[in-house]
Parts: sequence; C-alpha cells; structure tokens
Amino acid sequence: MRHNFGAGPCILPQEVFKQAAQAVLDFKDGLSILEISHRTPEFENVVEETTRLIKELMNVPEGYSVLLLQGGASLQFAMVPMNLLPEGKTASYIETGVWANKAIKEVSAFGKANIVASSKESNFTFIPKDFTIPEDSAYFHFTSNNTIYGTEFFDFPETSVPVVCDMSSDIMSRVIDVSKFDLIYAGAQKNIGPAGLTVVIVKDEILGKSGRKIPSMLDYNSHIESGSMYNTPPVFSIYTAMLNLRWLKSKGGVAEIEKENKAKAQALYTEIDRNPFFKGTCAVEDRSRMNVCFVMQNPELEKPFLKFVEENDIEGLKGHRSVGGFRASIYNALPITSVHTLIELMQIFEEKHQ
Repeated sequence: MRHNFGAGPCILPQEVFKQAAQAVLDFKDGLSILEISHRTPEFENVVEETTRLIKELMNVPEGYSVLLLQGGASLQFAMVPMNLLPEGKTASYIETGVWANKAIKEVSAFGKANIVASSKESNFTFIPKDFTIPEDSAYFHFTSNNTIYGTEFFDFPETSVPVVCDMSSDIMSRVIDVSKFDLIYAGAQKNIGPAGLTVVIVKDEILGKSGRKIPSMLDYNSHIESGSMYNTPPVFSIYTAMLNLRWLKSKGGVAEIEKENKAKAQALYTEIDRNPFFKGTCAVEDRSRMNVCFVMQNPELEKPFLKFVEENDIEGLKGHRSVGGFRASIYNALPITSVHTLIELMQIFEEKHQ
C-alpha cells in the first residue's frame, strides 16, 4: 500500500476511486460519464446533489449561493475584485504566503490592495495576530491555510466589512460558521474532489455593487442564474466530488472528520517534537492540521531520509521547492494508519543514525 502525503491533487477514498472508475466505463446505459451530455436529467441531478451536499455538510445559511466553477483558486484571485471591488476603492488583504501574494497581485487591475499584515519577513512561519482592518475596505481577504508553509488560521478575524476567504486547502476539514463569511472559494483538489472544479459559496446580497460591466463568464450572477451550468461544467470533477461528499457524509460529516484530522496532526507533530532528528518550521500555535511542514536538524540527512521513506511506500513527502524539507499533507481521506506508518519510519531512521 502506498501512503500518499502529496499536497494536491488530493488523495481520495478508495471506494470513491472505484465508483468513479466504474462511471468512466458505464455511467448510464453504457455511456461513460466522460461522454454524457451535461444537459441530461441524470447529470443535472449530479449538479443538484453536489450543491445540496455542500450546503448540508457546511450548514450554508439561506441567502447564499453555491457555485461549481472552473479555473481553480487562481481565477478567483481576479473574479473576487472584479465582482466586489468598486473602482477607486480599496480591499484589505493579509499576506501569509505565495497564494495570498498571487491574490494580492490580481487586485491592481481593478483597484487597490491594502496589506494590513504580513509574515513575509519570517518566511511566512506564523499567522499575524495584531492588525486592523480599515472600516472603509470594500472587503477583507485572507487565506485560511497556507499549504507551502504549513500555517493555518484558527481564530478568524472579526470585522464589519465583507469577509472573503480562500479555503482551498482546509475546506471541509473542520466545522466553520459560514455566516461569518461573505464569500468562500476553494479549489476542489484538496478535500472535495479532483482538480478541475472550484467551489464558491457567496452571500447573494454582496453582488452587483461593483459598478463595472463584468464579462458574463466572470460574473458570479451569471453562474447563479444558470445553476452552475452557464457553460459546459467540469463533468467528471463534479461527479467525483459528489461521490466524495457522499463518503464524507457517511462518516458523520465535517464534525467527525475534524476529530480524525486533529488526531492525525497531533500524532505527527508529537513525533516531530520528540524526535531529535526533526524540527517543525512554524509557530506552534499556527501549525496547520492539513500540511505538516518540518525539516531535519542535520540538513545533510534530508535526502537519505526522503529516499528511505520512498523505499517504504511513502509518496509526496518532499517539501515545496521554495522552502525545502518535508511536507506531510494529511487531508480528509488520508487514514491515520498512514500517519502511524510515517511516524514508525521516522523512529526507525532515528535508531539507525544515532
């Protein structure tokens, strides 16, 4: 058995892989899910069920729309200011890593970005705590979990301005109060499903106020009015996401998976802190439950350790090229037995190199 700690596209449950694979061969009457028209009642039912499961699992309040889009979080970096930032106004951002930076960069085409706090000087190893969000901000944007650096927001900022959050790498990993957000977006390829699908949850009343003419394809209202079917949707990604959301519901939903995610993260961080060969890279209070980043105390042992774990069925442990070291991504579908296997290998490596 291979243990996949890769940062994305994500690990999915084996039963989801099997069901999706079967649908590739025969979704309905011998037709593959890859060839069936997205306008058939059968696929319209898939879109409806996927939307309904997102609303149910995240307890989305009335007055919000759930959209199944394309383009990843990267397209949302531009769609958010295009739809929410009136010309001449300023949006506030917090800078906590590469993806936050990319979001900030896109604002300049539509208005101004005000960086209210940053952890850049420490190579993004912590979440800034003391900052003020100007009340005249068009909105406030933050990235809830930083996959490259292994930090995560556990206390969400309180503000009277609309709150926008990129939740790509921790959505549905823990219970959140959606009513505290005005727009949430997430690339699906961490906890929801395969790459190609982007989920947007938006409070309807914040839309239509930018004062600019928005191309139809980039206007949230276009997708709301068409039920996420304005253009040909990512059919296979949505179908597989539906299967994965069914799996999550069968396990007891987000509250139950959060317990598992806490246990996985605690076990791995405990070993990192105990083992003299390893050390964490982030402020303890900000350590991500999704992306556990760590390095060797002796950098010369990093390649031998990586080779050792790869020879023992560990996949995807190498850290992002910009930070090095190791990154264990422990998304919803990764079983705790995989974490225990990694811990055991860390202990064996310790014994061999003492």
